[in-house]
Amino acid sequence: IFFSVLSPTEEERHLRANDRPFNLSYQYADNAIKTSKYNIFTFLPLNLFEQFQRLANAYFLFLFCLQLIPQISSLSWFTTAVPLILVLSISAVKDASDDINRHKCDKQVNNRKVDVLIDGELKSEKWMNVQVGDIIKLENNQFVTADLLLLSSSEPLNLVYIETAELDGYVYLVYVIRQIGSISLYLLYISTELSALSGEVRCEPPNNRLDKFKGTLSLNGQTYSLDNEKVLLRGCTLRNTEWCFGLVIFGGPDTKLMQNCGKTTFKRTSIDHLMNVLVLCIFGFLACMCAILAVGNAIWEAKEGSVFTAFLPRPPGVNTPLSAFLAFWSYVIILNTVVPISLYVSVEIIRLGNSFYIDWDRKMYYPKNDTPAQARTTTLNEELGQIKYIFTDKTGTLTQNIMSFNKCSINGKSYGELLDFNGHRMEITEKVDFSWNTLADQKFVFHDNSLVETVREGNPEAHAFFRLLALCHTVMPEEKKDGELYYQAQSPDEGALVTAARNFGFVFRARTPETITTVEMDTKITYDLLAVLDFNNVRKRMSVIVRNPEGKMTLYCKGADTIIYERLHPSCNKLMKVTSRHLSEYAGDGLRTLALAYKDLDESYMDDWMKRHHEASVAMDDREERLDQLYEEIEKDLLLLGATAVEDKLQDGVPQTIEQLAKADIKIWVLTGDKQETAENIGYSCNMLREEMKDVFIVAADTAEGVREELQ
Repeated sequence: IFFSVLSPTEEERHLRANDRPFNLSYQYADNAIKTSKYNIFTFLPLNLFEQFQRLANAYFLFLFCLQLIPQISSLSWFTTAVPLILVLSISAVKDASDDINRHKCDKQVNNRKVDVLIDGELKSEKWMNVQVGDIIKLENNQFVTADLLLLSSSEPLNLVYIETAELDGYVYLVYVIRQIGSISLYLLYISTELSALSGEVRCEPPNNRLDKFKGTLSLNGQTYSLDNEKVLLRGCTLRNTEWCFGLVIFGGPDTKLMQNCGKTTFKRTSIDHLMNVLVLCIFGFLACMCAILAVGNAIWEAKEGSVFTAFLPRPPGVNTPLSAFLAFWSYVIILNTVVPISLYVSVEIIRLGNSFYIDWDRKMYYPKNDTPAQARTTTLNEELGQIKYIFTDKTGTLTQNIMSFNKCSINGKSYGELLDFNGHRMEITEKVDFSWNTLADQKFVFHDNSLVETVREGNPEAHAFFRLLALCHTVMPEEKKDGELYYQAQSPDEGALVTAARNFGFVFRARTPETITTVEMDTKITYDLLAVLDFNNVRKRMSVIVRNPEGKMTLYCKGADTIIYERLHPSCNKLMKVTSRHLSEYAGDGLRTLALAYKDLDESYMDDWMKRHHEASVAMDDREERLDQLYEEIEKDLLLLGATAVEDKLQDGVPQTIEQLAKADIKIWVLTGDKQETAENIGYSCNMLREEMKDVFIVAADTAEGVREELQ
């Protein structure tokens, strides 16, 4: 749980590289973080305030105050004060222990060292002393210190590999390619040159959106567009990269990681709420008892009290209503043990002991990384047993996130499975021989030899199909010392598709910010990369625009079939129906599908479009909307090539785990972007859906409001 002090509202962040006085004038937050709740001065008042939100504690405090009044108190205040102080002390010690651990974690993080470029020299500084606008150097396996604009790295093409597990939970490596515009920042690897960098950055204010960043860099009289793919976020870890330099944009509480953490709140469990309700009921019962006794006391005083003056002296002129009122509070004190103060002591001790059992549980120990379970907030332990719903994604959680190219449809013909004369599927065990391709990946497995024959015969549609797979992606190639070609992919789907193209003769070899090099049927070809129309969850497609050596410009697009179909030329209707049938078959087998299409472009139109694209990409206002309009404009009247089907197998033990969770009456919701048929097939495979279920209710809507109506 994190706590951060919100800085004054910003409309735009403006900073200069290597200019601390200028950046300090804006009073941006430094890079220190604070996740603790208390300090030595605030602990006592804040902790007491939190504890007295428990009704029982407030009740006994009130009771203690009553016992200080001589007219109504028949018991010493000592009898209430000691148990109350004991309860408060035990809870305070536990809360202090939790917060001391937070302070230790804060201190450990804030005192980490990083190299900062100051006056042309790299100096080791604590993380907490890093300021916005500083240029810092990260080395392999180091945590990213703050939110950084990547300037240079040891890798070719200014590439860095990062692990984002602490941000989004994914443990596989992703990469950030960052050459900003057409400037060669990756040449600025000498600290003296970086110290002379005087660029100005204007960007959006701090926010919690991990997937978006918008800004501009002004350098040497030119303006360059900045987006999310040019930044390294705090919480990532640098992997497989010797070093990199970055410019600090957001520090400490302003980083996207900390912005997502929110403010620390005092959380109460369901048992706390239940005990509050029970205490209210008990207190109501106590109030009724005391009221009845007070009324009885008033009646007795009025009728019989004077007879017993010899034994019970009382002052003359006693006011009966006042006597009843005082008697009421006297009975509250006498009967105070009806409310069990020991209950809270017992619960706190049990929670503390339970947290030790969690820490010691060997079944929750991960030996590979020497990582045990850790109960960081001991007040919430019992909530683990109150889970009613589990919300999960599919890819990488239910499935292995290891993709393999399984089937495809090219120009209306399906490949990947063989049918006998009766139309039944044949079991194929023999693998396709790719020995004709010296650059093939020997680990790649495919069973339909007819596709290889189609490609080797020079089928133009098959060539265009695999050419698209070799060009339309964000994969980076890496050549090992032994000459083996290896692909680094942000998405396992892309890695599987590029590997498939490689084995069928269309090998992706190299990438620069301006070119893509392939080897197509043993012929090396370099394409000019004119534009990349990125994939996102709204567009559900990705496109690249390239120019071949003959000067022909082509847009290649891949994405969800429903999205691609909306943008096809009317001449593709017949092919679309056949491909749709193939896609339904693939989805029924639980495969992940994509549709592929292309479009030839006119040079004069492209010149105008590229000019408008550059203007939109450097705009600070409505940048995304303007780019989306340009993407919509050019991604239409496409020609369909076919579709791909990729397999992602279930993780070991998933069906058994879901079966056990279902027996515990825990409802499981799975979020997936796959086709409905694919989702249903996976549902049956992992035991979420079972054959004995007579009616499977399908929610199908295009808007949040529509989904809400169907659920109701």
